[in-house]
Amino acid sequence: MKMALSRKEADELKPQISGIVEKVLGFSDNSVVVAAIQCLQKDMDKGRIIEHLQPLMDKSAKKFVEELYTTVELSKTKKKSRKRKEDEVETAGTKKVRRFVEPDIPVALPAEPIAESPGMLTTQQIKNMMEHARKQIEQRKEQLKMMDPADIRAQAEAAKISNGSEQQALIESSMTKAEKAAELQRKIQEKLAARPGLLSAPPSTPEAMTSLIAKITGKVGAEESAPKPLILDDQGRTVDATGQLLNIPQRVPTLKANIRAKKREEFRQKMLEKPEEESSSEVKTFYDPRVPQEGPTRQKRQFKFYDKGRFVQIAQKIRTKTQLEKLQNEIAQAAKKTGIQQASKLALIAPKAVVESGQIPDLEWWDEYLIPQESSIDTSEEKYHGITNLIEHPTQMDPPGEKKEVTMGLFLTKKERKKLRRLNRREAMKDEQEKVRLGLAPAPEPKVKLSNLMRVLGNDAVQDPTKVEQHVRAQMAKRKREHEQANAARKLTTEQRKEKKMKKLKEDVSSGVHVAIYRVKSLRDPAKKFKIEANSNQLYMTGCVVLFKDINVVVVEGGPKAQRKFQRLMMIRMKWADEKKWKRDEGEESGPNSCQLIWEGQSKSKNFGPITVKQCLTELAAREFFKKHGVEHYWDLAHSTKILEE
Repeated sequence: MKMALSRKEADELKPQISGIVEKVLGFSDNSVVVAAIQCLQKDMDKGRIIEHLQPLMDKSAKKFVEELYTTVELSKTKKKSRKRKEDEVETAGTKKVRRFVEPDIPVALPAEPIAESPGMLTTQQIKNMMEHARKQIEQRKEQLKMMDPADIRAQAEAAKISNGSEQQALIESSMTKAEKAAELQRKIQEKLAARPGLLSAPPSTPEAMTSLIAKITGKVGAEESAPKPLILDDQGRTVDATGQLLNIPQRVPTLKANIRAKKREEFRQKMLEKPEEESSSEVKTFYDPRVPQEGPTRQKRQFKFYDKGRFVQIAQKIRTKTQLEKLQNEIAQAAKKTGIQQASKLALIAPKAVVESGQIPDLEWWDEYLIPQESSIDTSEEKYHGITNLIEHPTQMDPPGEKKEVTMGLFLTKKERKKLRRLNRREAMKDEQEKVRLGLAPAPEPKVKLSNLMRVLGNDAVQDPTKVEQHVRAQMAKRKREHEQANAARKLTTEQRKEKKMKKLKEDVSSGVHVAIYRVKSLRDPAKKFKIEANSNQLYMTGCVVLFKDINVVVVEGGPKAQRKFQRLMMIRMKWADEKKWKRDEGEESGPNSCQLIWEGQSKSKNFGPITVKQCLTELAAREFFKKHGVEHYWDLAHSTKILEE
């Protein structure tokens, strides 16, 4: 079966073909849509189309072509039926009802044919009626033409003299009949056109026709044509001139929908109306229907929720109070056994009453043991002269080295990371396909490699394999070049790498500085001094190296990570005992060199700058150096540990 498509038909079918491609392949491919439209325009059969689309769609080509042909046939069938309906409408429009038209008298009829109904005139009846009226008018014209105008005027004067005013009016009316015939015919047609349901039954006699024409043209008595006056009585009801009550028929809905709507409205009104309650005369006297009254409403109960952790805090306070009481009893028992009376007062240090935060008590807990429980506070007595109401409450501050709570991050497994990456790539691909489908971005060219070149290119690869291979290799080289350029663009410069490394090594010491003090027996080896200085500078640490006989003190300040690395250098990496080249003086004691960590802790801020080496000849000079930096206790600690060891 062959079916050629025009350009207009192809544009109309393009969205449907694109939907078929997405249904068969699972995704939209513009190249398949263009190839299918070209095959249909070239009037190919099914076999040739399948063969042409085989390289692009593989096994799905046959299914796609079947659905494509079904869609095209359905579209052509709909178009033919639509054209046939339009032809029928045009044919029906040409067969219009011929209306009655006379060349002498213009006739105005409704633009559309009037639908026949039991209460209206048929088209044939209207034609007969108009033909009868036309004949009457023509007869009257012939009678007037046969008479001479002078004779008519003479007859009118004679009639006026003889018969008075009645004969004169009759003659004048006969003179104007010829002139008013056309106007009469025009009014009849206008009334019929404006009011097609005016006649309930066709006229059967000429007298009925004459009365109908008079009724249409308004030539009726004043009492018949003029509207009746509206007369109302004192109660607002409609009455006639004699005072009798008139029954005006109300319009009743005939459609089912209007009847149901009216019933619903009546039911709603009944539901809204409340039965009148029997009440006393006083209530009826002072009742005002304009004021809405609301009945007594019961206040809705609501849940009262406690704050989260309230009962946990109460339980914690009870446990703390019980623990303090137990501790006080133990201290009191121990004081009685030892015989120390003052030690029993230590059990009263803890507060006995729970005081809320922000509340200032009348008596502080450290003053309770001074005041007897039976007496009240009276500062006027001499024994309480040191107690005043001037109590200083210092601001509570956290210690500088307190660690902050660190929450563990969410670590995904390898399978979960792969799945997350796959979902993100799928979303990005969907966005790109949507842009291509909307025409916001060009369609990417197919990714061709040597392994899939036959499947992608198909017949083109067989016709000119050398040219195709060159094209594929050029495309592969282009992809590799773009990949390398993207990597080079992301690569950090030398300054950026240095800054990144520095940022990793520098640590935040705002909450506290970690300090470590080492005591080395001998630091004569310049290599070991160089290692200490170089590593401390590389780790961005501060401190000093003080040299004095057998007491060589190394103080370093920095973050916890840097301290761990420096401690590994001093205690493990550096071999202090292997010193063959640098021997001790003859006066000094022999023995292997060693390094000892004598103290590590935290301080509020740094006390030293970049690492420096200081040679001191006396103990006083060494202590003065540390005192200048405000940490003379570092030297005292190192010197005392040396003396204790000896």
